[in-house]
Amino acid sequence: MSRSASEKRAAREEKRKKRRFASGVRQRWQKNILSIMAAIVLVVGVAFSVANGVYTYSTMRSGLEAEANTTAAFLRNYLNLDYNECYASCVLLVQNYAGRDRLELQFVSAEGEILASSYGLFAEETVQTEDVPQALETRSTVNFIGSNPSTGERIMSVATPMIYSDGQVVGVLRFVTSTRNADRFILVGMLIAMGFAIAALTFVYVSNRMFIRSILEPVAEITDTAKRIAAGSYGVQIRKQYDDEIGELADTVNDMSNKISQAERMQSEFVSSVSHELRTPLTAITGWSETLLAGGVNREETKRGITIILGEARRLTSMVEELLEFTRIQDGRFTLNVRSCDLRADFEDVIFMYGSRLKQEGIALEYEDSDEEIPEISCDPERMRQVFLNILDNAAKHGGEGKKITASMRLEGKNVVTRIRDFGPGIPEEELPHVKMKFYKGSSKARGSGIGLAVCDQIVELHGGTLTLENAEGGGTLVTISLPVTP
Repeated sequence: MSRSASEKRAAREEKRKKRRFASGVRQRWQKNILSIMAAIVLVVGVAFSVANGVYTYSTMRSGLEAEANTTAAFLRNYLNLDYNECYASCVLLVQNYAGRDRLELQFVSAEGEILASSYGLFAEETVQTEDVPQALETRSTVNFIGSNPSTGERIMSVATPMIYSDGQVVGVLRFVTSTRNADRFILVGMLIAMGFAIAALTFVYVSNRMFIRSILEPVAEITDTAKRIAAGSYGVQIRKQYDDEIGELADTVNDMSNKISQAERMQSEFVSSVSHELRTPLTAITGWSETLLAGGVNREETKRGITIILGEARRLTSMVEELLEFTRIQDGRFTLNVRSCDLRADFEDVIFMYGSRLKQEGIALEYEDSDEEIPEISCDPERMRQVFLNILDNAAKHGGEGKKITASMRLEGKNVVTRIRDFGPGIPEEELPHVKMKFYKGSSKARGSGIGLAVCDQIVELHGGTLTLENAEGGGTLVTISLPVTP
């Protein structure tokens, strides 16, 4: 009951952590992306509204100015008449203006008084805006937009002076229209722009929220799995949802989990294997030591016991040295004593020495000699002898039932290539990619720590060469060591 409550508390705490994680990312997103998008939409909306207003007023002003210029051009035909006839013509034109349904045409005196209007009734007796005085002062067409001081209504006007032939001002033609419809049009445009802006922001918010969720949920799951792996749950897998960067991250974490699980398993097997390998010689040493100390054994048995103790002690020493070599490689303290040497001579010495030992075990070691000249190369001869001995020892342990091992050394291009082959059962295909990994022993039941090949591979790699293992045609395992003549 207590355990169940503890698990529930842990689950609730994990959910709270995920919510805090998601909330933090969303807040950063809202602060950065959403604020930028809002600013962009706001700027675009304001720019659209301003452009719409400028375009609308510009169109109105251009229409009024065109109307004013056309009417003024028509009236200039009467400027050669006497003043009274010209004055009467302007008044008559204003009173009979055909466009009164669209705008008001006024004929204004030089003093600003409205003399005639296309509306018939004067809304004001004197023009109080600055367009008329400016038109009289500059003797050119002047426009105005703003509030009518008398009514408070927003208007747009264009004033064109009518100048008599002797330079005397007859009056000012003033076209006036309300900006009510234009302002309404601009307002509607602003509302539409605002609606589009809100819709765009809503779409961006919803779509990005969905997108963020599609990222946060897998990332949260990956984070949770990574924590479980860190806590010791090696081998757990993440459910892959997308074939993208998130999916690639999930694959990477899954692969890491598998490799950690495999490494953990191999390490456990290594500890168990080393413990067994140490226990066997220690048991023999302890047993014979006690037997010899107890006395009552003849000379022949004493000699046999001492021989066994010596052999097992050497075996322990070899295992300890192998472990120390591996530790130095892992720590980066492994060094080579490189010098120029005759590698073939060293290899032949190893073959001769190890061949005698294998012969006692009923295994024939055949060296395929060659007359071709192999130049001296730069290497650490002691380390390379260690590699050759280890490979031959593996061939005897794992392929000794074939009762035969072949070895050769050739110059192939710019590399010295050494091949050692046994005639045993070979290596299962699924284990081939892993045999050089540290602690890996696979399905083999032979004695050993599982780090010998890893050490050999590191030594060859430090020489700039390669060590490969493959199943030979006709059975057995073929080990190939390739070293450059000039590293």
